[in-house]
Amino acid sequence: MVTAAPLSAPPRARSTRSSAPPLDQQRPTETTTVHTRILRCMLAVDDSYAYWQRVDPSVPIAERARLAFEERWFGTKSEARIRTLMTDMAERFDAYPEALRLLQELGTVPAQWRSSICHLHTQLADPIYRRFTGEMLPTRRAQGQTTIDREVVAGWVDRLEKDRWSSTTCIKFGSNLLATAADAGLVVGKKDPRKLPVVSIPDGVIGYALYLLRDVQIQGSLDDNAYLRSLGLSREAFGRLGARVPGVRVNELGGVFEITWLESNLRDWGLRHIGGRS
Repeated sequence: MVTAAPLSAPPRARSTRSSAPPLDQQRPTETTTVHTRILRCMLAVDDSYAYWQRVDPSVPIAERARLAFEERWFGTKSEARIRTLMTDMAERFDAYPEALRLLQELGTVPAQWRSSICHLHTQLADPIYRRFTGEMLPTRRAQGQTTIDREVVAGWVDRLEKDRWSSTTCIKFGSNLLATAADAGLVVGKKDPRKLPVVSIPDGVIGYALYLLRDVQIQGSLDDNAYLRSLGLSREAFGRLGARVPGVRVNELGGVFEITWLESNLRDWGLRHIGGRS
């Protein structure tokens, strides 16, 4: 059982990890370079699941694409489309090898987990999607807004990267960001205006997020970041988790959080809790 050390103000959750690499540069990091891959590949839940089940990370990406096409990993998709998928899958999953090993070892990942896992890994690999789901949408909900549309999102993208893209590209961003968030359960509807539901994510998904993020360099802290906010978990709510999340215990005293980790790493946690294993 791994227990976090209490922190002085301003309080932030921090963990000690017996199995963690000693140096930050040895840890995976979230992608910070802005790119346009969301315009070509959205959440891709079914394709991601096929990838977890078949990929050999030691095989070069170009060779993987050939194998995937020949073996019909993704059904009847073209070889060109598969090359695009392979690049995105590598950024989302290969870059976080402990998580990919877990997903491969599980074999069957329950359907109710897949979209949330894909959402978190898309956030890791895409800073615009991360800010959209972890900043823009939570802020809109906090302001009492109950809907959103493509024009609003396109304008947000344009302001985020001022004068970088044409209005047509920003509109495409708006469409794809909304569709990706809808696949993740964060937006409802395929036509404007889309509804912004109250986000209700299973506690097990929060557990996956915490164990995943514990060993990844991210902006923010373990108790206050875009990933948890996208799941409807504000920093204020973090301290009220208590024993809700499987494999994690959170206590708060005088504004200081203490996290107790009941598993040593993401793999051990996932083998025990994903799919209800005991």
